This record gives sequence, C-alpha cells and structure tokens, in this order.
Amino acid sequence: MEQVYVSKKHKVVVVPKSHKLGNIPIFNSFEKDGVYYAVIPHSIYETILLNHLGYNVPSPIEEHYDWGACTPFKVQVDTCSFLTLNKRAYVLNGLGTGKTKSAIWAYHYLRSNGLAGRALVVAPLSTLMDVWGKEIFNTVPSLKFSVLHGSKSKRLDNLTNDVDVFIINHDGVGVIYDELLSMAKTKDLSVLILDELSVYRNINSRSKTMANLAANFEWVWGMTGTPTPNAPTDVWAQCKIVTPWNVPQFFSKFREMTMQRVSQFKWEPKENGLHIAYNAMQPSVRFTLDDITELPELILQDREVLLSKKQKLAYEQIRKTAQAQIGNHEISAVNAAVALGKMLQISMGWTYDNKGKTAHLDNTDRIQALVDVIEASNDKVIVFVPFKHALYGISEALTKAKIDHAVVSGDTSLNERTDIFRLFQTTSKYKVLCAHPKCMSHGLTLTAASVVVWFAPVTSAEIYEQANGRVHRLGQTKKQLVMRMMSSPVEKRLYAMLDKKQNIQSQLLAMFADNS
Repeated sequence: MEQVYVSKKHKVVVVPKSHKLGNIPIFNSFEKDGVYYAVIPHSIYETILLNHLGYNVPSPIEEHYDWGACTPFKVQVDTCSFLTLNKRAYVLNGLGTGKTKSAIWAYHYLRSNGLAGRALVVAPLSTLMDVWGKEIFNTVPSLKFSVLHGSKSKRLDNLTNDVDVFIINHDGVGVIYDELLSMAKTKDLSVLILDELSVYRNINSRSKTMANLAANFEWVWGMTGTPTPNAPTDVWAQCKIVTPWNVPQFFSKFREMTMQRVSQFKWEPKENGLHIAYNAMQPSVRFTLDDITELPELILQDREVLLSKKQKLAYEQIRKTAQAQIGNHEISAVNAAVALGKMLQISMGWTYDNKGKTAHLDNTDRIQALVDVIEASNDKVIVFVPFKHALYGISEALTKAKIDHAVVSGDTSLNERTDIFRLFQTTSKYKVLCAHPKCMSHGLTLTAASVVVWFAPVTSAEIYEQANGRVHRLGQTKKQLVMRMMSSPVEKRLYAMLDKKQNIQSQLLAMFADNS
C-alpha cells in the first residue's frame, strides 16, 4: 500500500500522482524532489476508491471527526473507521469492547456529512432503552431517537417521530414490517444496525423477514461477539442478511461445504469449516477486551433493567411499609434487614409468599438481559445469585435457553462441588456456573471464566470482593468483565456501598430513611 499524507486542517489527502487515479477529483497537483503529487478531497467516497487503488488512506472519521465529550479507545476508533468505509460489514468485537458506542459514532459521522439517512437499530429487548437509548444520549446527545416498543399502534405512532434513530427489538420488526420496508425503499431509512446478529443464526421466519428487509438498506452492519456458537453453519442465515453474495443461495449447499455427515442425523464440522464460515463473514473487524490497552485488568459495567409492573407494585409496598415504620420508630435493624432482603428478592423476580413458598414475579426482561450477556460472551461466565430460590429459577431459565450450566448452592455436596469446579475449570463442559456467592468466596481458582455477572448485589463487601477474586487472580490470562445487574434503587445503593467497602448492616435504617 502506498503511503499518503493527510491534512487535518484542509481535509485533503496528498498522494503520489498516477494514471490510475482516473476520474478521482483532484484539487491541485505539485512536484517535489522529482515526484508529482495529487491533492484529493479526504471524504468517504474518495477514500474508498483510493484504498481500492492501493493507497493507504485512513477513514476521514479518524482525522476530522469531533468525538465530543467522550474519548474513544483505539479499538473503537478503528471500528468506526472500518464501519464508515464498508456499507455491508460485520463487527465481531467481544463483550465489553464498546461496540454500541462505535456504531453510534460511525453513524453520526455519516449522518452529519450527508452520507446516510435515518437509522434503524434492531437489538435485544432488554437493551433498547437501557443500553442503546442511554448510549446514544451519553455519546452523541444531538442524535434524536425513538424506541419502537409496545402495541402495534404505539410502535406506529412512534415511527412518525422526527428522529435520527429508531430502536426496535428483534421480534418487533415483524409487527410493523410493512411500514419499515416502505421507509427503507424510499431511503428514509438507509442504515440498519443489527445488534446481536447471531439471534438470526436459525433459519426461520424471523431471519427470512430480516433478510428481505435488509436488502433494501444502503448500509447494513451486523454486530455479534459469537457468530458461530454451535457450528460453522450458524453463519449462513446471518450472511443472507448482511452479505448474501458471500454464501450459496441454499443452506444445504453451505452445509455440504462446512460440515460432514457422520450418521443419519448427526453432522460435524469439516477441518476447514470454520475457515469457510470466516470468509463468508467478510468484511469484518474483531477486537477483544485484551486489545483495549486503555482499560484496567478488571472492568466493571452496570446493566439496568426495568422492573415489571408486578415487581414495581410489590417493591413499593415493602418500601412504603418500612418507611412508615421508621417514621413511627417501630423498625429495628433486624426488621430493616428483612425488608431489604425482600426488596432484593422482588427486584430479582422471585420471593417467598406467606406460606414460605416461592412466588415468581414477572422478570422476563431481567432474565433475557442475563441470557443476552451470556450469549454475547466467548468465554465462560460465572453468575452470582445471593438467594437460593432465585438461583434455581435462573437455572430453569438457562435450561430453557439451552445454555449448558451447573448450579452450586448450600445444597450442593462437597463432592459435587469439586466435580463441577474441575469440569468448569479444565474442560469445555459448562458455559455458565450459577452459584450462591457464599459458596464461592474463598480459595477457588476459576480463571476459565473471564466474565462475572452479579444477578443482584450481596450485603457483604468481603464476600463481594472474594467472589470476584475467583476470576481475578494468578493464572488469569485475559481481562475480566464484572457485569452488575440492577432494577431498583436499593440495588444501585448497595453496589455503590460495596464499591466504597462500607458496612451495609450498620446503615440499613439510613438506607430506608433516604427513600431507597
């Protein structure tokens, strides 16, 4: 690749002049030391052409874009550069690498330079507002967005809003498909961003609908950290959406290319199967947490999920009762601890009724958020759940989602625990280890996992630190991500206290008095 000079001030590129420049517009030309140079506008169109001709020209976003109040990581800049130069592309960056911000910045650059119309973001339901909405607001506040969720009539009403970005869940696309298709055909919508693209790995009506819709968009970006969770054939339906020309028209042909039949109903990957799948998902960019040198070894991220109506009602009832008792001087620290436990249980979605039986509140969004995090991780995951009845409820949900996992609680015998820990640490068995943190807080080395999810906070800073230490210890070769889930004010308050290593038990009454 021939090197070039970029002028940030004048937004031009200086390249060695050659006949191969053809009809590319040239501002000026000059001679220096016997070499003739051409001065060319540094825009997306010219950059793409110059790179095709063998000139090493960076994307204009790297040189001329105002990143605002946020400072991007180097891998985010590289991802933005890649996206702005590829109308159909895959972002295969791992969990925690800032894919969402990268897509927002890249889109904003295109939008602000008149290179793209409005955008449609299709994402998991749990991330519509609490991830995408918040990231857009925090990253590029000038971008206006609308979340398309609820009844069909509500979605259609929101679709008439004068915004830059529409955000919708995967299954919601089918609800207003005709209207979205019409907007794509008229180029009112021109950018399609598919978060967690791998949800389309199965060949069904949802993936076919998306393929038909995507065919009408000028820009289509598919984002997933786990493109082939099961087999090389997982990419076929995804590629039919983003780059259909990269795969055969029919799935059976692609399966023959990547898999071999070992019995009537069983197929196994061919030796070059993953390589063929990799070539099908091009152009692509791939970074992991380990590539982000600006980050510490242990990264904390919070994931907020809204309470359901049932959870809100139950939560408010407990909170108001506790506050009333404080006002009347009727509550002790012991009673406050009971109320706190009840509020945490409600926040998670499982609590005990008056007869001591488990009552399951609607926590669909919270469970889906957990599944989304697990599926987005390339590595093993430890999920900490501080209540046993919730632990088994989560296990049922993971079983339904066909996620290979094990459960460790106070009911798990020592021999069973030893076997589970050994398999988790030394074999491919168990993608997820669901555990009560008290059973995992000392001595164990579980560095096979690099992601920890707290489904809810504990009330002991010691247990919290020790539990996180199962992955953050000698022998760990990867950066670690600790994802903390929360839905209620009391959970946010507890996590903040854990960060400060405060004595939570001594501040229970103050928490309720402060309207937790």
